[in-house]
Amino acid sequence: MIVNCTAYVDGQKLDNITLEEIPAVRQRPDAFVWLGLFEPDEAMMAQVQQLFGLHELAAEDAHHAHQRPKVELYGGSLFVVLRTAQAKDGKIDFGETHLFVGPRYLVSVRHGASLPYAPVRARCENSPSLLSKGPGFVLYAILDFVVDQYFPILSDIEDAVEDLEERFFKGDFDASDIGSLYEFKRDLVSLRRAAAPLVEVCNYLLTDVFNSYISDDIRPYYRDVYDHTLRITEAVDTIRETLALALQISLSLGAARQNDATKRLAGWGALLAAPTMIFSIYGMNFKGWFPELEWHYGYPIVMGSVTVGCLLLYTKLKKSGWL
Repeated sequence: MIVNCTAYVDGQKLDNITLEEIPAVRQRPDAFVWLGLFEPDEAMMAQVQQLFGLHELAAEDAHHAHQRPKVELYGGSLFVVLRTAQAKDGKIDFGETHLFVGPRYLVSVRHGASLPYAPVRARCENSPSLLSKGPGFVLYAILDFVVDQYFPILSDIEDAVEDLEERFFKGDFDASDIGSLYEFKRDLVSLRRAAAPLVEVCNYLLTDVFNSYISDDIRPYYRDVYDHTLRITEAVDTIRETLALALQISLSLGAARQNDATKRLAGWGALLAAPTMIFSIYGMNFKGWFPELEWHYGYPIVMGSVTVGCLLLYTKLKKSGWL
């Protein structure tokens, strides 16, 4: 459950420590602790809550992990909830990350689908001047890492939607493509629920309320994450509009195909109506006044007339697009 527990002094990694050593490190004014947890049980969360003095409601939320992205202040700590996304086997799995940020500590709690934060640690440790700003820079680094994971997922969805849209325009689509379209819409809705609230979170973190957690030196980095979240939400909305247009196109093409089939059937019906009427007259069981029955060339003339009439009607229907 404990992924990593590290102490930092003036932007430099001091050492990996145990939970029992955390109180001693927190007493140093130039040090802070970064504790990383993955799906901790109730006993572990209770111990962490006691070590850092976390609010019981925030600790309960972090343990159960059924929250929307948000940022809240609980006494002397900042509580941030993020939704993580990870593409796996053509599907998008979502998880949660809960962050507790205090004056000299940061606790990250991961649940569900989420990449490990080892690259984030390496990035922070490679920038000691920024890491010396304290947990506020680590909070930015995690935010940026989570948001960056949305871009490749969006790119894959966008490419798939473009291929689907191209098939719709060509008329080369079937029922499975309609099912894929609805799956994309569902994924985009879930992705927007994860990304859209981060715009409000980043905007709120840039206010003066959090001056004690986020120094002026690293505020531009938060504005960069804010811009990225705006790009993501705009991209999601654009793709959703494209999907809606693709659905309308598929329905319109389906109706056009049905109308074309109906026209063709009506055209062939009209083409067969004329000889059917003529031959039905000659098939009546009575001797009528049909002079051509006594003519030597009567039968060929009738058959030739029917053929010529059918050819003329076929040509007319073909030119009008009914056949």
